[in-house]
Amino acid sequence: MATTHILRDKTILIVDDEPDVAESVEELLKDHADLIVHTASTFQEARQLLFSHNYDVAILDIMGVRGFELLEIARHRGFPVVMLTAHALNPEALKRSIELGASAYLPKDYLPSLPEFLEDVLRLSYRSVWRKVFDDLLGIFNERFGSNWRKSEQQFWTDFDKKLQVDEPAILSDQLSDKKDSR
Repeated sequence: MATTHILRDKTILIVDDEPDVAESVEELLKDHADLIVHTASTFQEARQLLFSHNYDVAILDIMGVRGFELLEIARHRGFPVVMLTAHALNPEALKRSIELGASAYLPKDYLPSLPEFLEDVLRLSYRSVWRKVFDDLLGIFNERFGSNWRKSEQQFWTDFDKKLQVDEPAILSDQLSDKKDSR
């Protein structure tokens, strides 16, 4: 299975103040070979882990753990980040996630899709991941935020859409060499 290969030997940080969410994420990822999962339920604990370890990807809740501050730390350390949210599911949080360099933004309602999102974050370029996020979730965003949700920040969204249209390799070259090495 492709997902198993991509997640093999990866180290992932899950930060959420709701223990059942972290447990659900761990359960979703349990079948992936040699995946190392660290969890934190507070800002302080997550901050310490971010400075103490190298992560292939961090999954951060926004509310309750100061997720945007953790996003800044993770991006400063060079870690890709998936923002996972229920309470901050709004256009402002989505925009801020993009501005701060998150690799993806996923409503908690779509938690079962997380393994595929992680695969995309690890395999695809930044632009390709965001194109996929919008391809997969634009209908949900329109439903939750209203059909004109981008109008108040129209210039930002127009610029972001243009940025997503720039051609670049869709698959990260590191992944291609990893696949060659594993043969």
